[in-house]
Amino acid sequence: MAEVATSTTPDLLLVVIDPVARRTDGESVRIAKDVLGAGARMKLCLPEGPEEFARALRRRGSRRPVVVGDDRTLLRAVAVLHRQRELAACALSVVPVGPQLDLARSLGVPSGAVAAARAALDGTERRMDLLVDDSDGVVLGTVGIPPLDDAEPEAALGEPARPWRRTCRSLVRTLTAARPARPVPLVGPGPSRLRVEVDGRTLVDLDQPVAGVSLSPGGTGLAEVEVRPVSVGAEASPLTAAGRTVTVSGAHFRYRADAVVSGPVRTRTWVVREGAWGLRLPD
Repeated sequence: MAEVATSTTPDLLLVVIDPVARRTDGESVRIAKDVLGAGARMKLCLPEGPEEFARALRRRGSRRPVVVGDDRTLLRAVAVLHRQRELAACALSVVPVGPQLDLARSLGVPSGAVAAARAALDGTERRMDLLVDDSDGVVLGTVGIPPLDDAEPEAALGEPARPWRRTCRSLVRTLTAARPARPVPLVGPGPSRLRVEVDGRTLVDLDQPVAGVSLSPGGTGLAEVEVRPVSVGAEASPLTAAGRTVTVSGAHFRYRADAVVSGPVRTRTWVVREGAWGLRLPD
């Protein structure tokens, strides 16, 4: 892991650049480094993997962390600081660079490298609610059940899919294409039977099939929950609730938490931590 000290101004930054960002958009990374280096004294870290990334944050001392990368990089940083129980005393900044940027944009982070780097230097810390699950996982944005795409459930934060896994999928597609075509019924994913409880009250039970469930921090110390029942005839209205604790249980299910697909699990509980983490955003 390379570390370079630069600039001489009093503000101390730890700038951690994700390897995926370096590979996918080196020009934006260079711009971010130039803007940050011109405005503050910084220590530049170029980790090659999750362990080096976590070690850099653990050893940051009095430096304020700025991560350069996509949504997975931001999630990884929050998860590391959460495990260290240091989120309360640490305001993060992010310069979004990489393939997945929806979460950062939804949180109010500027999309351009220059604007995001300036927000890291001169922005204001805003405290935000956090969802923490019963496996100590964190959610900044939205939980969706079931996940709506085939993203890698095993992928670690900030890491691309394993090359051998991509190779296997490519081989399977090739072999499948070589077989004689058979008529296959186009059946989408079926409804789920889940129990959703909000602060101990049952919002929907196993006897009511649902098309999907979503929950997210509402910014008021409560999670906002929406359940979409399976409609018969006329479209069914979503069921909504708000609470501090949300438990989903039933048959094995997978879920997407921000940029990561997890599961299958039979039950999962999320608890809102009000104002648990801080992000520097433009004034």
